[in-house]
Amino acid sequence: MKKARYILTATVATLVLNPAVWAQETPGKEHAELAKAVSAAKVSLEKGLLASATEGKAISAKFEAEEGKLQLSVYTMKGDKFYEVVVDHQTGKITKTEPITEGEDLAAAKSQSEAMAKAKLSLREAVSKVVAEHKGFLAVSVFAELKDGHPVADVSLVKGGESEAVTEKLD
Repeated sequence: MKKARYILTATVATLVLNPAVWAQETPGKEHAELAKAVSAAKVSLEKGLLASATEGKAISAKFEAEEGKLQLSVYTMKGDKFYEVVVDHQTGKITKTEPITEGEDLAAAKSQSEAMAKAKLSLREAVSKVVAEHKGFLAVSVFAELKDGHPVADVSLVKGGESEAVTEKLD
């Protein structure tokens, strides 16, 4: 059982923390384990984005493994400050809010906020649209970015042993 938890943790961390991995083939068993972990969550990515709204405008969100446990992390911006908001994936309540002040997280937040500054749709709206168009899939992450000067949401989805990466326009 311990080995299975380690594989799940490694899978979640690899897939969710590194969106580029979604474009590559990964064994179906690992996708199935990720889909199972996320499907056991009572709070979807969309609901996590909604819950985090009290802490600012969402600029990205992902299910991730933290200390071997699944958690829902949302990056938000409020004014010129950035925060990581952890939403309990079982209750939908905010369990922690921490400022993002340095390193790769700050660089990512600044880049994502530039995209969201040009966006007409929220990330929640984009994720809801993508999930509605991909029946049976669960959203596991969404990241705002600029592509050719236009804001887009990169949404990662899983269903059983399948995964899919979808880019949704935000303008």
